[in-house]
Amino acid sequence: MLRDGQINPLNVHGLRELENKCPPHFVQVLFDLATSKKNITDWIYENLEGRFWYNEVYYHNAETNSIELKNVAAFEIAGEASMFALCLSQFNTYQN
Repeated sequence: MLRDGQINPLNVHGLRELENKCPPHFVQVLFDLATSKKNITDWIYENLEGRFWYNEVYYHNAETNSIELKNVAAFEIAGEASMFALCLSQFNTYQN
């Protein structure tokens, strides 16, 4: 973790954030973005250590029967997805 001053080999080799496609075994967390993408990815780099994928996806809302654009962060380590989901409301806030 970056905040502990430990070097993560995935960061050094540029393998931490996946760019193209979300692997099927990653655990996804869907959310509405209230801050910038940079704030989200910075928090992930500072507080988590596994591989992740971040992008926007179209989501079918069954209640309203509409298609919505949602942000999704997916994590290879399921515990990191839980940590992200629990802490999301603290750093995903509107800024003036």
